[in-house]
Amino acid sequence: MNKDLSFHCLQNQMRQGDLSAQSVLQGCLDRIQAHNSSLNALIHLDAKDAMQQAVQIDQAIQRGDNLENKPLLGIPVAIKDNIAQLDQPMTCASKMLRQFISPYDATVTRALREAGAVLVGRANLDEFAMGSSTETSFHGVSRNPWDKDRIPGGSSGGSAAAVSAAFCLGALGSDTGGSIRQPASYCGCVGLKPSYGRVSRFGLTAFASSLDQIGPLTLKVEDAARMLGVIAGHDPKDSTSVKAPSEDYVSGLGQDIKGMKIGLPSEYFVEGLDPEVRRAIDVAIKTLENLGALICPISLPHTEFAIATYYVICTAEASANLARFDGIRYGHREEGKDPLELYNRTRGSGFGEEVKRRILLGTYVLSSGYYDAYYLRAQKVRTLIRQDFERAFEKVDLMLTPTVPSTAFELGEKASDPLQMYLTDIFTISANLVGNCGISIPCGFSENPRLPIGLQLMGRPFEEQKLLQVAYAYEQATQWKMEPPL
Repeated sequence: MNKDLSFHCLQNQMRQGDLSAQSVLQGCLDRIQAHNSSLNALIHLDAKDAMQQAVQIDQAIQRGDNLENKPLLGIPVAIKDNIAQLDQPMTCASKMLRQFISPYDATVTRALREAGAVLVGRANLDEFAMGSSTETSFHGVSRNPWDKDRIPGGSSGGSAAAVSAAFCLGALGSDTGGSIRQPASYCGCVGLKPSYGRVSRFGLTAFASSLDQIGPLTLKVEDAARMLGVIAGHDPKDSTSVKAPSEDYVSGLGQDIKGMKIGLPSEYFVEGLDPEVRRAIDVAIKTLENLGALICPISLPHTEFAIATYYVICTAEASANLARFDGIRYGHREEGKDPLELYNRTRGSGFGEEVKRRILLGTYVLSSGYYDAYYLRAQKVRTLIRQDFERAFEKVDLMLTPTVPSTAFELGEKASDPLQMYLTDIFTISANLVGNCGISIPCGFSENPRLPIGLQLMGRPFEEQKLLQVAYAYEQATQWKMEPPL
């Protein structure tokens, strides 16, 4: 299997008999066998079930079945372990759910099955998706395929590492403040956060309900577009799902971007940005100019308040969402002499330190006497940040920023300093507060050590097609091919 081939090219080879779904899957399984013990990207693998899926696909191809409505036919895909998959573990990387088996499919998981994808395994994450490094997982840390002494990012670090290491050709992640785009940058792959409401959240374990969104991680922009086309759409099971018309996200790829206005927010190009990241971004800007894009300076003046606003809102919503894990209905349970002791012992031992920190913060900002001072004020500032973006998008088609301020840091480097860890998401969280779409694509490498650097593009809500059009044009004009890190 040639990992440089797109989904479409691989599928053509399968249909022509040059490749089989089984051989494609076996190539991934061989890499998992060789490297997952050191990377810990996948925390559950059902190779027998995955091979059975591949066998059924090969049989359907041999019978000549009509498979034109299977855009992910035979493509091995991993699922982040906070997204439901029928009869598979869904632990959310927490002791609280270490023995939980999902009784149903999330809407996105069912969509992948119906599109012909081979579901190959469950990807590691920060516990309940609360983290930026995949170091808070009950199943142990995940490592970056480019340097095993470094983090892969988070919270979708397992998904990004699995794609980067070719354990699968695509993966699903969830993005609450950058949890798809940030690990995509650190691991050298493509990570797409769709607009809020574009993709159903039914079956996603809620962290912060007004911020969470499911999206794909892949090796190529075209593949991300194909995965989005499969998982996007209105779902009556999700009250936040928007009745937006379905789009063919692949059809706009390859179109000229001449005259497209791309904004550079001055607040994202500040002191503290790693010089090598800045150089790579500057070269990327020049590449887009050479493609005919118009680069426009813009300002998002309330950016300085984004981190504080985000961590008030997300912890408040996390406190409410995680109240359901009480030891009564399902999951981890520690007995006590009365219900209060049962709750205290269950939640005290079932949740990790970072999750407990966020629950405590969220409960505090929602408490009597503090709600107006913190949560209500944060929502008002969120409105100001949204208005900044709306005014900027009156002048430009897209925005361009670094995805993260630096390349991947070493394991344990920021683990004891939550504030420094939170600051790694400084360039990504605004897209979640606003609800617009964003993508991270590879744009270069640092020199010593050689680590991937990511470029972030952000578009208006529900303008993923334009976002992907520019991302694809940049990808095709550069030499940042996904060379195997292992």
